Amino acid sequence: MLTLRSILRPTRIVDAHCDIPCGVYDPEQARIEAESCLRIIEKHDASDDKLFRARCIHVKEERAELVKHHLDVLWHDYFKPEHLEKYPDLHDTFWKATKQASKVKQSLDAGAAKELLSMIDTIDEMWKATGGPDKTRVNGRPS
Repeated sequence: MLTLRSILRPTRIVDAHCDIPCGVYDPEQARIEAESCLRIIEKHDASDDKLFRARCIHVKEERAELVKHHLDVLWHDYFKPEHLEKYPDLHDTFWKATKQASKVKQSLDAGAAKELLSMIDTIDEMWKATGGPDKTRVNGRPS
């Protein structure tokens, strides 16, 4: 007999790595969006057109949110507990980078965008050192 308890408390637990999984991870996705934020801030600051400046703010906020998304996917799906042995500051590095992406989203500070790019470079170094290009890209990272 099927009971409410058996439905709500299954006896078998199933784990999944991610939604598909495609296995393609690269911090370059976050970097491209962060570079876009920096360029948009520069274009915003160089313009006197109020409508253009408003559009810049809107698009920059979207791009900064994408930075956070790409960093989160990389952090949660690519990096594993064994990577923490080599990089004990891995979680803190990602946490600070996603917080920095929020600062970029909230402001028009080019310095904040440059700092975000630097943080993504640090993450990129970790990714490369853990075999990221060979493990997650079809033919390594294009040059």
